[in-house]
This record gives sequence, structure tokens and C-alpha cells, in this order.
Amino acid sequence: MTLQTTNKRIKIAVVGDLLLTAKPGNDEPQRGLEVLSDEIRDIFADADIVLANLECTLPSEDNVDTEPRVFSSKDQIRSIKESGINLVTLGNNHCFDGKDKGFLKLTSLLNDMKIPYFGAGLNLNDASQPAILKINGITIAFLSAVDTSSGMYRFATDKSSGVVKLDQTALCQQISALKKQYDHVIVTPHWGDERFRIPSMEQIEQAHAFIDTGAVMVAGHHPHVLQGLEHYRDAPIMYSLGNFFANNVYWDNGDFLTWNRFERTGCILVAELGKNGILSTQQIPIFNNGGALIVEKSGWGDRCLSNVNQRLARGITPSCYRREAFYVRTLKPIFSQLQWTKLRRIRPGHFRKVIQLFSQGIKGPN
Repeated sequence: MTLQTTNKRIKIAVVGDLLLTAKPGNDEPQRGLEVLSDEIRDIFADADIVLANLECTLPSEDNVDTEPRVFSSKDQIRSIKESGINLVTLGNNHCFDGKDKGFLKLTSLLNDMKIPYFGAGLNLNDASQPAILKINGITIAFLSAVDTSSGMYRFATDKSSGVVKLDQTALCQQISALKKQYDHVIVTPHWGDERFRIPSMEQIEQAHAFIDTGAVMVAGHHPHVLQGLEHYRDAPIMYSLGNFFANNVYWDNGDFLTWNRFERTGCILVAELGKNGILSTQQIPIFNNGGALIVEKSGWGDRCLSNVNQRLARGITPSCYRREAFYVRTLKPIFSQLQWTKLRRIRPGHFRKVIQLFSQGIKGPN
């Protein structure tokens, strides 16, 4: 695919998770990317490539048993076309929630809209194929891989559908081979622990290996919260871009997952590329206010980005990762219960459970 442009530099805008979810059994129109603010649309219009992680699919008659399933509607998927997003990765842990039938419905609609995708397929060869874009004489290969820690169960084989399993050695070999054919390789891994504000030491090692073997940028997703940006050998690595657009996520029994303020704060990573590498990068905070998706200008978004960037710059150690695990897996669930409607129902047995949670958190994960 060739995109025409008169700019001397290529500008790429990368965003995180798109959860264009629809409420099951509800025929009313569901919120899609028509809610993007004019300012975000202008940022996208100024970019040659706008890449997003499309973390949803279309339902079918045969869906996966595990919940939550992240299903969208055709109208919501169609809203991508007018948003300015012109490239999506399907390399995530929800693209086969509707199994092969749902996946084929989704990819057929993307093909109709002429939006290229990569990261998943009906067999390993298809799933492993990079998206190749050529702009102003500069070629870029986009690769995706999904880590087993994401909870994904459907990894492609020679004869079955799925996503590409994140194997550092295999991915580095592919990066090295593509670098000999194309000017740039960009990697978009789906990895990390959900809601952790820092990457693991293994992720950092993997990202550095991707750059060492020829990648020009790494832009990750899956945690649904922001993680820091670092420049390694002049190449930007953003471990998690956070949620870009996230509606509620529903269960069949009527329960649903909502997002807190930090989880509704994401980032647009804008990078300019020349023939020989990255020329500049910019982090633009965005916020989902429940109605519109806007550029965050109150200072909250900048503070969030500054916080995660500083955490990363201080270095990730086993002890700080254990502290983050304790915060996310123990303290946050406790704090979420500190509401008057829930506090008045507290019984002595609840205190015993709290003590048990703290004890487990202090010991740390196995």
C-alpha cells in the first residue's frame, strides 16, 4: 500500500487501545469515534500514518466461553474510517472473542473500508505478515506480537488461526530480516500486567533487543494504563500507550467494567521519521470524559505522563515491581471498597479477609 504525501518527513501518530464496545442486547446506537474532538482530528490529519490497537471484534454465533468478551458493532467499527486512523493492529487478546467467524466479519469490514491491519490471521503465515507502508520513498514495516501474560489463548499455527506469540528470538530474527528490505521497522507488542504503571524487567530487555536488532520504535499496549517513554539508542520505546478510547466492558450477567480517571487518560505518541531514523517525538495526553475524547489540557494528563516517565527513568528493580504488584492487586481492590454504600455492610469476616490480602501482598507474588 502506498500513501501519497508532499511532506519531506513522515509523521506517525500512535495510540493505544480501542475498545469500541457495545452493550449486549441493546439496539440503540453505541458511542464510537465520532466523539473525537476537532483537535484530535487535526492531529491525526497532520500525520501520514495513524496507528491504533483495535482491541475488539464482532460477535458471531459461536463465541468464546471466557468473559469479558469485547464485542463491537459494525457502526462503531465504521467510525474508524472517518476518525483519521488508517492502520490497526489486531495483535491482542480479544481479537478472536467471536472465534474465526467474528474475526472474518471484522477483517471483511476493515477491507471494505480499505484500512490495513496486521498481527492476526487464519494461520501463522498470515498472522506473521507485517504491514508494509511506503510514503514519499520511505518504507516502513509494522510488526505485532502478543505475550502469553496477556491471557491470550489463541496463538496461530500453520493450520489454525490466532495471533503471533511473543518469542524474543523469533521476533528479533524477523526484525533483522525486514530491516534489510525496508528503511524502518516498528514493533507494537501486546504485553505487560494490566494496570501496572511500570513495565517488567523482561519487557525492558525485550524492547532493547528489538531496537538492537533494527527496530526504530516500540509502542506497546495491553495494561490499559500509561507506562513510561524512554529513548534507547535514540529510538523511542513507550511500554504502554494506555487506553485511547474505551467504553464499558460487559459481562453476560449484566455486570460491567468501568474505567477510573487514570485509566481514561491515554497518550498520542507522535514521531517524525526521516530516511535514517527518528527525528523527533512528542507525547500528547488525551482524556475520555465519558462523552467526548479530548486533548487533556488541565495539567492532569501532563502530570500522569511525567509520573510514569520518571518511574521508568529511576529504573525498574524486582523490589519496585513487587511494590507495584502489591498496589495493583491488593491496595486498589481494598480502596475500591471504601465507599459508604459498601462500608456500612462490613462485617467482622471482612476484616479477616483484609488482613489476609495484606499478608499475601507483603509476601509478594510467587
